[in-house]
Amino acid sequence: MVDYAFTDLYAQKRLRNMKRIVFHLNCLERGGAERVVATLSGQFAEHGYEVYIATEWQGADEYEIHPQVKRVHVGLDRKQEQQGRIQKFVGRILNLRRFLKKVKPDIVIAFARKANYRALTATIGMKLPVLISVRINPIGYYDFWSDKIQIPLLFRRAAGCVFQTPQQRDFFPKYVRKNSRIILNPIDEKFIGNEIPKKRENVVVHSGRLVDFKNQCLLVQAFVMVHQVHPDYMLRIYGPDSFDGTKQKLEDLIDRLHAEEYIQLMGSSSALEKDMRCAALAAYASDYEGMPNVVLEAMALGLPVVSTDCPPGGPRMVIQHEQNGLLVPVGDKNALAAAINRLIEDRKLAQRLGRNAAKIGQMASPERIFEEWRDYMEEITGKQ
Repeated sequence: MVDYAFTDLYAQKRLRNMKRIVFHLNCLERGGAERVVATLSGQFAEHGYEVYIATEWQGADEYEIHPQVKRVHVGLDRKQEQQGRIQKFVGRILNLRRFLKKVKPDIVIAFARKANYRALTATIGMKLPVLISVRINPIGYYDFWSDKIQIPLLFRRAAGCVFQTPQQRDFFPKYVRKNSRIILNPIDEKFIGNEIPKKRENVVVHSGRLVDFKNQCLLVQAFVMVHQVHPDYMLRIYGPDSFDGTKQKLEDLIDRLHAEEYIQLMGSSSALEKDMRCAALAAYASDYEGMPNVVLEAMALGLPVVSTDCPPGGPRMVIQHEQNGLLVPVGDKNALAAAINRLIEDRKLAQRLGRNAAKIGQMASPERIFEEWRDYMEEITGKQ
């Protein structure tokens, strides 16, 4: 016979001892930081943590989250949306603060610039550790006049900071760097452990949001040069529209170059691990990136990868030139085209780079990255 009173008491005690985490970011619409939060929150939930994701709004095309992770809206309500700019700012801070006081988490983990500032402001006087995370090139994102005020005022309060690259970390003052960590992004498990195909298609693939800083227009221009040498190859670009005008620019460029027959915009895909797996190689032309998930995923699939060596050093963190991929200068379409041609023509090189690239799947598996975050978080909170 089951002693239900004892069982309930045990469950309540276990719940009280469970570490409670709140992730805070703008939304879960498809992007790099959002994907990391969706994966990481699920890992914490799987390991017995009580996990909340507190967001400002809900996007149209969002990542799915683990069923045990609780999604909470802490953004503005309809009445607050009608208020002035300063009132909106205060409203966002107060909404987050009220939620944190209600759930009493052990730690808040903030992702991206505005979320970092909000979390640090909302927790003033609460004795609640806030772990912030920098996800992009700080030059151009953390060097506005407002940042020069907010970083000294707020980042000193952070219990810690997770960076993706040393170049990101070195941008910030010593008081931010001293208790920081560099942690790779977790790769979705569906990209890990796939058998490398013996025969590949005459296709070059690219994945990622259609957005200006990923410079898909440069990739299109480079591939037109590739097609002149290898007319039997195609370029397929996978990724959702970011609505910043990039998709229209790409469509106009492809039309102007009369490249519709061999350059295709494929849109979003929920099965990239299948769509990309048999391609000849993957190519990326970003002007800047934090730690590009799409590069990690292509590498985990065993694809030879060509990428620009862009700031703040995300691709360089995982691609060792000539060992598990090729790096080319930012903005150099000739170098990009030459690298793609090289991998098309030298299949032994392509195979070697692809085999070595696949090893990233173990280095950045969800379990391994979870362990790095957990160890760092518990070091901060002082809990075992």
